[in-house]
Amino acid sequence: MIDTLIHARWIIPVIPEQKVFENCSLAIDGGKILALLPSAEASERYRAREEIRLDRHALIPGLINTHTHAAMALLRGLADDRPLMEWLEQHIWPAEQKWVDPEFAADGSRLAMAEMLRSGTTTFSDQYFFPEATAAAAREAGMRAQIAFPVIDFPTPWSRNGDDALEKGLALRDDYRAHERIGVVFAPHAPYTVGDTTLEKIAIYAAELQVPVQMHLHETAGEVERALSETGERPTGRLQRLGLLGPQTLCVHMTEVNEGDIELLRESGAHVAHCPKSNLKLASGFCPADRLLTAGVNVALGTDGAASNNGLDLFSEAGTAALLAKATSGDASALPAHRALAMATINGARALGIEDTAGSLEAGKSADLAAVDLSALEQQPLHDPVSQLIYTHCGHRVTDVWVAGRQLLKGRQLQTLNEAELILRAREWRDRIAGLV
Repeated sequence: MIDTLIHARWIIPVIPEQKVFENCSLAIDGGKILALLPSAEASERYRAREEIRLDRHALIPGLINTHTHAAMALLRGLADDRPLMEWLEQHIWPAEQKWVDPEFAADGSRLAMAEMLRSGTTTFSDQYFFPEATAAAAREAGMRAQIAFPVIDFPTPWSRNGDDALEKGLALRDDYRAHERIGVVFAPHAPYTVGDTTLEKIAIYAAELQVPVQMHLHETAGEVERALSETGERPTGRLQRLGLLGPQTLCVHMTEVNEGDIELLRESGAHVAHCPKSNLKLASGFCPADRLLTAGVNVALGTDGAASNNGLDLFSEAGTAALLAKATSGDASALPAHRALAMATINGARALGIEDTAGSLEAGKSADLAAVDLSALEQQPLHDPVSQLIYTHCGHRVTDVWVAGRQLLKGRQLQTLNEAELILRAREWRDRIAGLV
């Protein structure tokens, strides 16, 4: 007797690549995938405590959002239509200094997790203040999370300086050292907010502890130009010099990239988190995702925060990434649908160092799954389910989600988060920030 047997119209495992299995089933026990096999054979081989039939659905690996600022969901729409540095310095940073505290972080993270679950995301990597609050919220909600604690050399709502952030972050890592779903990693914020001394400390800690590092990098042309004028180095070269560019490094954004940068990324084994919608909204530039992938660099997807996106739907992100690659390259075959889905799943797992656990529907991996109903008018006629997943932006068609075999979304209903309460709390924060209470 096994825990669960899911029969689906289509199963898209991502590995093996470009495969779509029809009328097959997934056998799950103890939170892990036992087998993917034809439904007739599954019914003969297994008896399950729960048997689920998804006759109109595609069953896929849970999506992996490699870069978020989850709590910033409470700042959604606060300061739209402004360039990055004006947006940060004149609007977002002042709002954060005034309002961000553990309660803000917890409420915003829950709101973001609900939105992510309802659009098929099972794992997210988060970089924000009061990471202990986000970690606790993820633990309670049942999501898989990488908590990237922010390191900044000047005072923030969470830390006095870089050393204070490192001390707090390493203590948080100790708290979650043995947790099966939550990991804690380093997140030096950006080249212009963290100096060499702090980065060298992070490089030493990361190497000794074998802990990943995530950093905003090459986010705008202005950032790279400023680095060159002040130091004579491009940010990628600086990280390489400091020992921070390697297989455990996730470079977020990478919109301003030359051939030398691509070669450094390829040689080092560093990963890239592509956040196309946020970069478009802030006019930050275009990450050359297809060129990077063709060069052998692992490129995953992130939404960034809902304050600059303004959503957390990774299906929409994947579709935007595919379209953007075609437009910027002038090649309609650039970044096809299967590759975009891989970016949102197995590439994300590789970027976070969890490819042995998540990112594909393979025997032995965690049962992190999303089911998408493809029967709606907007998905008809259906010639290719992967094409529909990527190009019809069907995040709102996700009906069911599991993490480690536990169902967190059932028939569009959240199972571990209270939707009505989340909406109420979000409105209370809006009124507070707007000065209405």
